[in-house]
Amino acid sequence: MRTSLAASQDEVRRYNLAAVLQRLHIGGPVSRSELVALTGLNRSTVGALVTELAEQGLVVEGPGVAGTVGRPSLMVMPQPRSAIVLAFDFRVDRTVGAVVGLGGETISRVERSRQRSEFAPDLSVAQLIDMAHELLEEVPEETLWVGTGVGVPGIVNERTGVVSQAPNLGWIDVPFAQMVTDALRKEFGEVPATVTSNDADLGALAEHTRGAAVDSGNVIYISGEVGIGGGVVLGGALMTGAGGFGGEIGHMIVNPTGVECRCGSRGCWETVIGRGAVLSCIQDSKPVGDVQDVINAALAGDADVQERLAAVGRWLGIGLVNLINIFNPEVIVLGGHLGQLFSAVAEEVEEQIGHALRAPREQVRVALPALGEDSTLIGASESAFASLLSRPIEAVSESSTFVTSK
Repeated sequence: MRTSLAASQDEVRRYNLAAVLQRLHIGGPVSRSELVALTGLNRSTVGALVTELAEQGLVVEGPGVAGTVGRPSLMVMPQPRSAIVLAFDFRVDRTVGAVVGLGGETISRVERSRQRSEFAPDLSVAQLIDMAHELLEEVPEETLWVGTGVGVPGIVNERTGVVSQAPNLGWIDVPFAQMVTDALRKEFGEVPATVTSNDADLGALAEHTRGAAVDSGNVIYISGEVGIGGGVVLGGALMTGAGGFGGEIGHMIVNPTGVECRCGSRGCWETVIGRGAVLSCIQDSKPVGDVQDVINAALAGDADVQERLAAVGRWLGIGLVNLINIFNPEVIVLGGHLGQLFSAVAEEVEEQIGHALRAPREQVRVALPALGEDSTLIGASESAFASLLSRPIEAVSESSTFVTSK
């Protein structure tokens, strides 16, 4: 009985340590009194937990804000440079990388453009390694390296890290997580495992945790770079499906007689609202560089562009109606070029949304990403921090992975 009771008490302690560190990581500095109110734990328990986390170097206490009645309470703050992760957003046209510290602080950040000839997995890994060297230059040696998170625009088995299919990259069954981990190990010695996930899933995680949908438990994030991806949060948890492949809303068929998609099907949603569909709103005889050129042409009064862009807006609305009726979300976040063009097609989108079932329609709002273009990058960092946040003391004591000068 004593052994069982001790084990139970130890489990409760580990759970409470994780709860406190997660609150500090997401919510930022708070006083011990506020932690008592937020966690429901008593003052002495919170004090013991904070002390234990401070002994591991994960948090520190400092003076609170002056100007209040009485002496300011000490604030408990996460230590950003006590533990870091590498995060990468692997896009079709470029790669964005960052070192993110505990608490969500971006310590360093780099971007690299990429040509189609550089899509091969081994070249992609080489680019990430080159970026990792530059990113880690800003990190003090002996900093705990918790993990590496990578967002990929494709169908990813999150358990194995294998990219089953990435149509816009031409990848099939690429063991990308293992490739990245092996390459990092070769360059830096022992390193933590790499977590590879679908880019839109990570965008949904980030906007739900830190962004436009922070107070909502049912969220759809739609990524718009070249193709269209989707991440779905239901009841506060990411919907992954049986094999981790759920949420591929860009390949929802909306027009069976439409054009062929890169995935091999015909009439996928991304064929009518993807970047290519938007850019085609301007005829070939006119210069077009990006989505903003199309928006500018429409705003300038080009009737042909206005008509074509309105059609994109209607297709966007048609797809959203399906998502509203199926998932009953509270928030739909439009990322990438979809957020960029939303104001230009809002009337057409709202008209189509009016055809959704009344009950779920009245509960949903369409929002732009609060995290801008960094939703996937921040989501990648959160996925890499998961191991530390779920068992902080064990993760620190068991880890032998520290940033080195190699």
